[in-house]
Amino acid sequence: MLDKLSTQKRLIIATVISVLFFIAYDALFAPKPLIDTNKTVEQNQSAPATNLANPTTDKAAIAPKQISKNIATIEGATYSATIDELGRISNFTLKDSKFKNENGEQISLLKPSSPLPLEIRFSDTAINEKAFKIAYTVSSDKIDATKSPANITLTQNLDSFSVVKNLTFHPDGSYDIDVKVNSNHEYFITAGFRPIVAVDGYTVHGVLLRKEDDSLEIIEDGDAKGNEIFRSVDLLANSDRYYTTLFYDNKRSMEVFIQNDADENTLSFARNIGNFSAKGYIGPKDYKTLKAIEPSLVDTIEYGWFTFIAKPAFLLLDWLYSFIGNWGFAIVALTIIIRIVLFPLTYKGMVSMNKLKELAPRMKEIQTKYKGDPQKINAHVMELYRKHGANPMGGCLPILIQIPIFFAIYRVLLNAIELKGAEWILWINDLAELDPYFILPILMGITMYIQQHITPTNFTDPMQEKIMKFLPLIFTFFFITFPAGLTLYWFINNLCSIAQQMVVNKIFARHKAQEIAEKRHEH
Repeated sequence: MLDKLSTQKRLIIATVISVLFFIAYDALFAPKPLIDTNKTVEQNQSAPATNLANPTTDKAAIAPKQISKNIATIEGATYSATIDELGRISNFTLKDSKFKNENGEQISLLKPSSPLPLEIRFSDTAINEKAFKIAYTVSSDKIDATKSPANITLTQNLDSFSVVKNLTFHPDGSYDIDVKVNSNHEYFITAGFRPIVAVDGYTVHGVLLRKEDDSLEIIEDGDAKGNEIFRSVDLLANSDRYYTTLFYDNKRSMEVFIQNDADENTLSFARNIGNFSAKGYIGPKDYKTLKAIEPSLVDTIEYGWFTFIAKPAFLLLDWLYSFIGNWGFAIVALTIIIRIVLFPLTYKGMVSMNKLKELAPRMKEIQTKYKGDPQKINAHVMELYRKHGANPMGGCLPILIQIPIFFAIYRVLLNAIELKGAEWILWINDLAELDPYFILPILMGITMYIQQHITPTNFTDPMQEKIMKFLPLIFTFFFITFPAGLTLYWFINNLCSIAQQMVVNKIFARHKAQEIAEKRHEH
């Protein structure tokens, strides 16, 4: 069916698919409300009921509503944190000035009304009720991990047995956890609910697991079946667009339990009897930070379907930044490099478009001459293409090939927390936020219009031509809310396209003039 469509129709279909992608993306990943955290946290916890290990009977029970006070503070090089009397990390605030909310306050990554990091829930309902009422004691109420690792011990006495959490906090937001439970009661410990910070239309919420075969399992909110079990897991990450709270264990000893809450959010726990040891991290999904802690943690930076393109693209972007020192100009350089790599393919497509434009009058003659006979029209048009070396797919194929590349770059520039707070020039103070004056989206729309104007077309349907003329306006409308870094990429991409098209048009015009001169000379 596609082979019977004109090049322009194929182009329109490809473009419409692209636009629909953005619409669907915004619709599916709509923002959720941000909940503020305070030093005194009101808890309304969902605690597992008896026989949590049995997938057929598991239901979440509601723990008594209560106020949980903080009993210890931790100061790291990049963060400040608190531990509450239920032995959980109740607050985790990033210190860097770029990690601020819309009110200019330093953000906390934890949501107080959801499972907090290091929270323990018991399968036995009676024990679980006690565990949420009896306070932990702490070895020290102030921990300094700003320059070197610091230890703290939390102890909870539950009648016939005790729970001891030995914690070592590191300056970079990572920590070691060693839990000792001197009983055979089954319990579940969590790395915490996904951070509630990036409230936007581009965020994928959920849990990421790395399984025994090193494959990644991503369970987004609303997709969890409930009461699922994954064994031999070495990475368990709860993430949003920029941040994560996770457990990892190189021994692959984690048995992960997945559950839904009442709002279809995905919750994750490590299931245990006896002792539990792992390493954890709370903080931004910054590539260099994660790699320094444990190289395999960079898997938490996930780019979707086109990860195989996106990961190398980010590494190239990061490498360019190391030389240039400005993320905005690194994006410019990355765009130019991609255009250079794709130039041979793009060049062929542009030449094909010029040839098709040249043949447009003759194609119209064929359509008029054989009107009502599609088979003859198709046969004569294909013969025309063959005779003049024109390829009807030549102009469309480069666009189709570039779509996955664009989507990969799209995800890179959306997910790279390195762009948060990164300046470019003049009015662009944060490449992760929209252009405050909408200059880049407008320039993007103008350059898209210019590109259309100088690109050869052979429209035979006036409606198609009108639709194409409105595309710059449509794309400008969509890009108004996009991060400045992404809009910058598209703008520079348009400038490169304009430059390449002008060169191709001149080359084609020169060749055409030579052909005309040769024909005159023959006559």
